[in-house]
Amino acid sequence: MRIITGSAKGVKLFTLNGEDITRPTAERVKEALFSMIQFDIEGRRVLDLFAGSGQLGLEALSRGAASATFVDSSKSAVEIIKKNAEKTKLIDRARILNADYKAVIKSFAGKEQFDIVFLDPPYAGDSVKNAIHAMLKADLFAQGALLVCESDRDKPFTAEGFVEKRFARYGKTYLTYLAKEEEEI
Repeated sequence: MRIITGSAKGVKLFTLNGEDITRPTAERVKEALFSMIQFDIEGRRVLDLFAGSGQLGLEALSRGAASATFVDSSKSAVEIIKKNAEKTKLIDRARILNADYKAVIKSFAGKEQFDIVFLDPPYAGDSVKNAIHAMLKADLFAQGALLVCESDRDKPFTAEGFVEKRFARYGKTYLTYLAKEEEEI
């Protein structure tokens, strides 16, 4: 697992071992994801929920995102994210939180908004749907925000006020790419 392009191009990332193994995004899925949003990253605020090793948020930072907030409930994952952020020399634009996603969303309500949100939780369960609902309720999406969801679900996710830009399958992985509709003034 490595950073594909940008300021940290080619840097190999640390991953979790043993009991703390996460399911990292496959290289070709990550390449497809970033080809979809490549012109929308520069200067944006990123939220990498269920961050695992931090590879999605770090890739965005390497490509010019202004900042990235990484959230994971696993202490081991958070340590790996810190090591990866330091190794890529992107730590100065990274905020790394060891917390449950629901608590973080609640704490950000009315205080923060993000331009790009990556949702890549464990495939079992309704974490993507629940996170989207909670983020909408907390008003965490900036005007024109992008939402990228990775799952094993063969139907695209939806979010109120968002339009589907792309839905694609890569082996057993599905990506849903949504964009927040522009509000009329």
